[in-house]
Amino acid sequence: MSRRRSYRNVGRRKSKVFDIDITSLLDILVILLVFLLKTYNSTGLIMNVSKEIQLPRSDSKTVNDTGIVVQVSPTTIWVDDKVILSINELPPRTYDRGGRRIIPLFDELVKKKNVIKQVEKSSPNAKKFSGIVNLVVDKSLKFSYVKKLLYTIAEAGFKEYKFVVLGEES
Repeated sequence: MSRRRSYRNVGRRKSKVFDIDITSLLDILVILLVFLLKTYNSTGLIMNVSKEIQLPRSDSKTVNDTGIVVQVSPTTIWVDDKVILSINELPPRTYDRGGRRIIPLFDELVKKKNVIKQVEKSSPNAKKFSGIVNLVVDKSLKFSYVKKLLYTIAEAGFKEYKFVVLGEES
């Protein structure tokens, strides 16, 4: 009989109610929420800017749209993180149209545009060709070279460009 009573007593001990203080848990959740809201990127635009490029500063508050990313340093041109032209490995024909159009950049942009249009035709839910290029240009480049970049981009069929600059965080 004594064994039965001891088993009954063990079962009764499990039914006790514990009080939990959730104040500290709520504090942690609020801090996480504030952190996530502060770091949330609502545009969906993510860029990996090369270490070779020094961005100019600006007070602009507008956010760039998604599009093809062209990065230009004094020695290299990238299109969507792919090296298109390097000053160390210049092709025999780099410029045409009187030195105004950069041939490797033009060829790559035309390929990108054709791929986007082909996907657009094959899938009804695909994103339409926007014709937007996000330009990440080193602040030390001369305007004459930036003009060649803009001319090349326009000739490739991209009619809108946005400069990516370093802004102040609010």
